[in-house]
Amino acid sequence: MLLKTVKNYTGIGCLLIIAACGNPQQQPKQGPPPAVFVTVQEVKDTAVVYRDEYPGTVTALNQVNITAQVSGYLTGIYFKDGDRVHKGQKLYSIDAQVYDANYQNAIANLQVQEANLVKAQKDADRYHELDKHDAIAKQQVDNADAALEASKKQVAAAKATVNSVQTNVRYTTIYSPFDGVIGISQVKIGTAVVAGQTQLNVVSTDNPIAVDFAVQQGEIYRFAKLQQKGPNAKDSTFTIAFDRDVYPANGYISLLDRAVDPQTGMIKARLVFVNDKGLLKAGMNTTVRVLNNASNQSLVIPNKAVTEQLGEFFVYVVGDSSKVSQHKVQLGKLLGGNIIVKDGIKAGDKIVTQGVQNLREGSVITTEPPKAPAAAAGKK
Repeated sequence: MLLKTVKNYTGIGCLLIIAACGNPQQQPKQGPPPAVFVTVQEVKDTAVVYRDEYPGTVTALNQVNITAQVSGYLTGIYFKDGDRVHKGQKLYSIDAQVYDANYQNAIANLQVQEANLVKAQKDADRYHELDKHDAIAKQQVDNADAALEASKKQVAAAKATVNSVQTNVRYTTIYSPFDGVIGISQVKIGTAVVAGQTQLNVVSTDNPIAVDFAVQQGEIYRFAKLQQKGPNAKDSTFTIAFDRDVYPANGYISLLDRAVDPQTGMIKARLVFVNDKGLLKAGMNTTVRVLNNASNQSLVIPNKAVTEQLGEFFVYVVGDSSKVSQHKVQLGKLLGGNIIVKDGIKAGDKIVTQGVQNLREGSVITTEPPKAPAAAAGKK
């Protein structure tokens, strides 16, 4: 009896499972996802005029740190901070009493050695004359010659000492190495300065003045051609700006550095600007603005067509069967609501400009706007 009951329950369970599963052929089939409505635009070559921008730094064409070459107390300052100085102008003096005394002592020692040399020379000449007549021992002649040579060496050493001490005396007075502007003095009168360690001031040129900036190695050829224009170029290829203020004078490229930095792939370029009004100061940060070659065509697309993923930029390009695919692009200058594309697409490609947020790789698109739902039938 119990076995019969179990069989009945088993049969009922199977019937329930079959009923739940139903006929597979009766399940509704899922169709392809609906096409996404987007706006499409064809990429075209466009002649645009714009300026590439690079961070730059104003720097002096010539700059020297004024450092004490002898130790002692500072006894004089002969300029005002910020003065324009001239080559050879006296700037500082250091107490020279010790160095003058050393110089006089060196001179006296030189005179003694020169007197000894005269005596040694006379002795050697006398002994050689006696030696001709075999009137003196050969050893005495040799000793006289050795004494003469030693005396000559001592005179040479004394002269070197004089030159060294005389140099120290000269170093007690410091002069400007060239025409330029001197900064704020780092020391006051009475300060004890140490040779080779104490920096006194800085002298630099300021007219003309330079602006240094770095460019990618791929741009070397472009800037090398611009360099050929030289300082006589009167165009506005190179300008600099501070926030919204543009410096009134144009510059020219004077040099490219000798080599590319292998770590960054960059090379330093230098511009030169007239600075007769003193508006540019060494150390200022600026923006270098370089006029592009307007004869070249550029691909310009709406900025809203670009999507970013993990620091890389993409656009959706329309392919066969109205399917889109992502193309990685290299972007250039931003021009208002548009942006220049340097690589990744070509003229004639059709790209999605609106609706990109609803797309993924392989999405099917349509440019037909969705129809509004039909109006409801009349009220019952």
